[in-house]
Amino acid sequence: MKVRIFAFSRQGCRTAERTASLFKKDDTTLYTVERLLCSGFDLMTKPYPEFFEKVFNDSDILVFIGSCGIAVRKIAPFVRSKKTDPAVVVIDELAHFSISLLSGHIGGANRLALDLAEHLGAEPVITTATDINHRFSADAWAARYGYAISDMNAAKAVSAAILEGDVPFCADLPSEDLRLPAGLVYGHEGETGIYFGYKKEKPFGKTMRIIPAMVRLGIGCRKGISKEAVAEAVKTVLADNNVDKRSVLGVYSIDLKAEEPGLLEFCSESGWELHCYSADELNALEGDFSASSFVRSITGADNVCERSALMEADKLIIKKTAVNGVTVAAAVKYPEVSFE
Repeated sequence: MKVRIFAFSRQGCRTAERTASLFKKDDTTLYTVERLLCSGFDLMTKPYPEFFEKVFNDSDILVFIGSCGIAVRKIAPFVRSKKTDPAVVVIDELAHFSISLLSGHIGGANRLALDLAEHLGAEPVITTATDINHRFSADAWAARYGYAISDMNAAKAVSAAILEGDVPFCADLPSEDLRLPAGLVYGHEGETGIYFGYKKEKPFGKTMRIIPAMVRLGIGCRKGISKEAVAEAVKTVLADNNVDKRSVLGVYSIDLKAEEPGLLEFCSESGWELHCYSADELNALEGDFSASSFVRSITGADNVCERSALMEADKLIIKKTAVNGVTVAAAVKYPEVSFE
């Protein structure tokens, strides 16, 4: 987490140092102007527009110690999207107020403003409608737990609808026994709603899909397979089964494939980690699998893709599918969902 803190007065520098102590485990840099430069601070270099453009685009969190006006003037030219803008919090130099200024939900500025207020003994200032009305904020919840969001327009529609009444919520979970927060009710139809899961489903007129990483891809392949062949097989299988790529948790196979160049290149370019099991571990897994005597003769396991996908999962959702020298299967590992 890249944290950048800016101070514009001597008192502000003292408050900046107190603020920085909350971010001990993060990549934190304190900045001030030339006349106030002292130990522990870096210089805000001129020209300021170029300096603030760089830190805005390269940081996760910006904290301004000073007035809201200063913060707004520094960042205004670079504000683009709530999906990409950093969290921006303003704290007055005496730490009376901790103000969430930008990216309150997805960027986490609202939660950060609360944490900083507690840390500094300040009064938190949150102005987003769902928060002040104590209604569920779907985008903030997704950001907090690292879930992907399908469509920001749908997210906006959900936020507006929640302020007017309860919004239906459905999920790819084993049961609907979660205690839902204010603003959500279980339902599978309606004008606007939330679908939580791995499929490209749109059960509502306007569906906000919240996508957790819960799908384990099991992959088997012939020796010397190319990354392009693996990529095409995975793309085909996911599309044929209506599975969103963003729901993939990782790739799983047998240890014989742990150094397979094409498979490793595919995983690296996809941003997925490759996990491998021994033949004995795979064979020990109980279940009904698409057994192959040929695969057993080569690998020692009667099925690689299904067994590796299901190894630490809850349910097999895609059985063995062969595509040009690659076999693909998938299982889901249900996430632990909390609205606390």
